[in-house]
Amino acid sequence: MAQRSKSTFQKQEREREKQQKQRDKESRRLEAKKAKSERRPIDGNEDPDIVGIKPGPQPLPDQWQWVPRRDEK
Repeated sequence: MAQRSKSTFQKQEREREKQQKQRDKESRRLEAKKAKSERRPIDGNEDPDIVGIKPGPQPLPDQWQWVPRRDEK
């Protein structure tokens, strides 16, 4: 009966560890994806700088509105 060499056994162990690491990594990815999909923005925790802003051009603030001078009418 032939004996297995030590290097073959070590290679098999490395391959098993590599496969286990890949399975662990895939399960972490699935968990992260699930957690991300379950997260919902909580009302009241919006960024105060962007509350009320809608996509598209925004109206100018009052301080930037053009006011004609008295001599221009």
